[in-house]
Amino acid sequence: MINGFPASLRQEVEEAINVLPSDYNVLLTDGQIHNIDSLIHPTEYKVYFGGELLTIPYRLYFNEPKLEKEKLLSPTQKEILNCIYLRHHNGFVRQKRLEQLVDTTDDFVIPYTLQLLGEFVMEILEVLDRHINDKTIDKYIHFISENKKYWQQTESRMISYWNEYYRRPAYPKYLPPKYATRKEYIGQQLVDKLKKRTHNKSIA
Repeated sequence: MINGFPASLRQEVEEAINVLPSDYNVLLTDGQIHNIDSLIHPTEYKVYFGGELLTIPYRLYFNEPKLEKEKLLSPTQKEILNCIYLRHHNGFVRQKRLEQLVDTTDDFVIPYTLQLLGEFVMEILEVLDRHINDKTIDKYIHFISENKKYWQQTESRMISYWNEYYRRPAYPKYLPPKYATRKEYIGQQLVDKLKKRTHNKSIA
């Protein structure tokens, strides 16, 4: 996890990692406690950030830390911890942690937040839409410019998840009308927002 953040943040990352519970008895999404062999899934994704290659775990299984320990962290350390939990296996945890990052303008969170665009939980995408705003969007564009292949893969995953879970007429009984077509899907709207900004900057 240390390699998932810029080297300049190493000490801050170590402090955040220190509050992670080492309990291998983990509450999973089925509501049951399971003993997990590894709290870090071996699958990773790699991105560039300011010229540095970051390696980020795809999924984590840590329980959340005790609140009293988390409160002792500095603001930057709390942001790092929230980023770490954006890779959590539980979508509710990812959404809660993203909510705590909505107002940050620190660009080191973007390798974690943008990954969520390639996932399928629409409630998380709605929170992400609030973070991609006038204060942060140029930082997203810079990150995308460093990771063009990763961006293409993220967009492709977004389309695949829309096609699998939200496209009509596949699931007409459960979907609100606003997701009937891809252009109405929040994931596609986020992609379009970023592409429009890229186009405008290239013209400027």
